[in-house]
Amino acid sequence: MKILSAQQKRTADKFTIKNEPISSIDLMERASKSCVSWILKNFSEESKFQVFCGTGNNGGDGLAIARLLIAENYKVEVSIIRFSKKDSKDFVTNLERLKKLSIETEDYSESDKINIKSGHILIDALLGSGLNKPLKGLLKKSVQELNASGKFIISIDLPAGLFMDTLNQKDQISIEANVSLTFQSPPHSFFISENVNRVGDWKLLDIGLDNKSIEDAESTYNYIQPQEISEILQPRQKHNYKGSFGHALMVAGSKTKGGAAILSAKAAMRSGLGLLTMGIPDSLLIPMQVSCPEAMSVLLGDEEISSVPAIDAYTSIGIGPGIGVGKSSTNFLKTLIQNCKVPMLIDADALNILSENKTWLSFIPQNSIFTPHLGEFKRLIINTEDSFDRLKAQIEFSKKFECIVILKGPNSQISLPDGRVYYNSTGNPGMATAGSGDVLSGIITGLLARRYHPMYAAILGVYLHGLAGDIAAEKLGEEAMNAGDIIESIPLAFQLFEA
Repeated sequence: MKILSAQQKRTADKFTIKNEPISSIDLMERASKSCVSWILKNFSEESKFQVFCGTGNNGGDGLAIARLLIAENYKVEVSIIRFSKKDSKDFVTNLERLKKLSIETEDYSESDKINIKSGHILIDALLGSGLNKPLKGLLKKSVQELNASGKFIISIDLPAGLFMDTLNQKDQISIEANVSLTFQSPPHSFFISENVNRVGDWKLLDIGLDNKSIEDAESTYNYIQPQEISEILQPRQKHNYKGSFGHALMVAGSKTKGGAAILSAKAAMRSGLGLLTMGIPDSLLIPMQVSCPEAMSVLLGDEEISSVPAIDAYTSIGIGPGIGVGKSSTNFLKTLIQNCKVPMLIDADALNILSENKTWLSFIPQNSIFTPHLGEFKRLIINTEDSFDRLKAQIEFSKKFECIVILKGPNSQISLPDGRVYYNSTGNPGMATAGSGDVLSGIITGLLARRYHPMYAAILGVYLHGLAGDIAAEKLGEEAMNAGDIIESIPLAFQLFEA
């Protein structure tokens, strides 16, 4: 799914209005009905709402939502924040429709103190995506008062004051929503970590914008959806055999980090690959054979990896989980890079070694996949707290070294060598646990072995990893999940896509 800019969303609206055809007021009604449908499913009839409307089209949405909620027997108060002398045409139409039902509204101007009703859920329909400068005056004051109320807030389209395509500075306030109901395509700012307390839990509502206008829009950014995964997955054929699904070499583990090797091995075996050889130190042989008997082993040293094996037979190579950053591991990685001819999966300690030896990056095979968490990313690519600066640096890194970078975290972001970025739609906070990254490394190494194009291996691996985590969380809850629970749920994640 493409992530559209504010201008592209407006273009899609206009294209739909012209070509469906549908009037702008009817498209607004459609959007408002989708919001009310979500509210009906999530709030009882005893709930009371106070809708705060601006005087533009987002305010028109709010007025329509108020009218539709009243028709469903909800108690609704309507407050209009008159921060502008100009009312949009569709706002005026919806205000007239509301008044025909003898519904009173409260109007507020600069000097008024807002009356926030006791026991009401607040609906923010102040501004939406129409923001082009920081809030000031009455609008800023209103947002401050709504936030200070401590009430549950539902924002329509976009929390008032939040930029859609750029990052708010810390002193540029916005509504701090509990839920944001947005339309057709999620705003780019919803994926920025600094905005988590501004956006809350967001829901994407389909309002039937014309598909052609969205398909024609040029966008660097994408949001991974199940349909795209269905198109990527390669079904197994009746006459396939294990050689059809590749042979991976996963280099992992050291004497004190054997669990990382075992977790990555188990995950790789759940990826559907044909054969797996674990490159491990001698000290892990027995634990590996006991924990993952399906995997073969090649011994690469005593307590740490040191000697590089012959690698021509492998269709993919992964390296990093638990290997340590000592001299022997460092030399091993350098030699492996010099000899490897297939795209690599590079994670964990291998990333930390590269952060101290960045001249090696130019020799890594094209389309290799880097899977840093935030700390590793800061060491390897850029040390900044600004998410947009990180994103820019990540894209430049992928282009410069013709590689794929997965910055792990909520909505893990995947950058491709051509500059495109994909945000993941699966996963949950229960996956923030030791070994979760090792599981992802195993999955992607296995998919590479199966000869998935590295771009698809990255997208599919991240999505399935998150989906397995969601399945585990649904069964066990988020608090006590561990990495092994994610591995056990990988088959169920695949199963959801079987015909």
